[in-house]
Amino acid sequence: MLVRDAMSTVVLTIGPAHTLRQAAALMAARRVGAAVVLNPDDFGLGILTERDILNAVGAGLSPDHETAHAHTTTDVVFASPAWTLEEAAQAMSHGGFRHLIVLERGEPTGVVSVRDILRCWAPRREEAAQLRS
Repeated sequence: MLVRDAMSTVVLTIGPAHTLRQAAALMAARRVGAAVVLNPDDFGLGILTERDILNAVGAGLSPDHETAHAHTTTDVVFASPAWTLEEAAQAMSHGGFRHLIVLERGEPTGVVSVRDILRCWAPRREEAAQLRS
């Protein structure tokens, strides 16, 4: 199975000036665990994850004053939609992260998460029950 089969095509894109609270609210509304941070000044792509927000708030930083830019990971590993899920899982395991931005022709077209991969690899409850019967 390929990344294109598992990825979410709901790509939340925010700017670097969004506060952490704004980013968290948008992520919660879209039910996603990561936002692509697009910096129009340098045309760079980064990622802000729920863990980044949690670490900032846990360290006592204000979610109303801290910006996405200050907590964005910019040395991002990007996935191709043609990667296998094994390649994506290996990249995540090697890098110690749970989300990959999927790029196609230089544009973000999706995000694949550990949860997406597990959903594809783990049999559904119904299928698992049938296999046990």
